[in-house]
Amino acid sequence: MVSEPSDEIYFMIISGIQKTTFIDYPGKVASTLFLAGCNFRCPFCHNRNLVLNAKWLEKISEDKVLSFLRKRKKYLEGVCITGGEPLIYDDLAGFIKEIKGIGYQVKLDTNGTNPRILGNLYKKNLLDYVAMDIKSSPEKYNAVTGVKVDLDKIKKSIAIVVQGGVDYEFRSTVLPRFHSLLEVENMANMIKGAKLYYLQNFVARNTLDRSFMDEKGFTDDEMKELARAAGKHVEKCLVR
Repeated sequence: MVSEPSDEIYFMIISGIQKTTFIDYPGKVASTLFLAGCNFRCPFCHNRNLVLNAKWLEKISEDKVLSFLRKRKKYLEGVCITGGEPLIYDDLAGFIKEIKGIGYQVKLDTNGTNPRILGNLYKKNLLDYVAMDIKSSPEKYNAVTGVKVDLDKIKKSIAIVVQGGVDYEFRSTVLPRFHSLLEVENMANMIKGAKLYYLQNFVARNTLDRSFMDEKGFTDDEMKELARAAGKHVEKCLVR
C-alpha cells in the first residue's frame, strides 16, 4: 500500500548509540548514532522500531551524546549519523556542527528525499562522507518505499552527492521480489558514472512488514551477477 510521505518534522530523536564500529565508516574507527523516524515505509526495512515507533522510543539527549564523544576522542576518528532518515530533522546541521567542533569527521546516511537540507550541510562543510540509498528504478520507487516519492528530489540529491566534493557511496539493499537484473541495471543508470555503488543482499531481520520475514535473499552467485550488470554504468560496483 502506497501512502503520502509524512511532512511532519520532529525535534531530533537520538534513540541509540553504537559506541564503536569498524565497518560503518570506511577506513575509520567510529561511533554510530541512530536517529529515529523515517519518511519511507520500505516493507523489508530491518529498523522497524526506528521507523514505526519513533515517538515512543527512549531519547538520548544531545548533551549526553556530545559528552560521550568528547570522552572518546582519543579512540574514535569519526561519527556516523544514520536512521531512520536523518534528513527529516531541520535542526540536524546544528548538531553536526557541535560534533565537528569536537574534531570528528562525519558520515551521513540518507535516502535522498531532502536535497534542501542535504545541500545546506554541504554548503556549511559539515560532511566528510555520504552514503545515499537507491531504493529502486524510478518506475518502482513508490512500490518499494511504500510512499509517494518526489523523484525530482531524489535526482537533485544524487547530483549534490556526486558533485559535492566529499567521499561518497551509493548503495541498494536488493531482494528477488523487487530487484530483477534489469531493475538493478536501471538503478545503476540513475547514478551513471558514480565512483562507488554497493549492493547489499536482503537478510530477513525484524522487517517492517512482518510478511517479509519469510523472504529469501539472492545467492552469492546471483549477487555477483547483479554487481556485474550494475558495474556497466558506474566506475565500481561491489557486493557488501
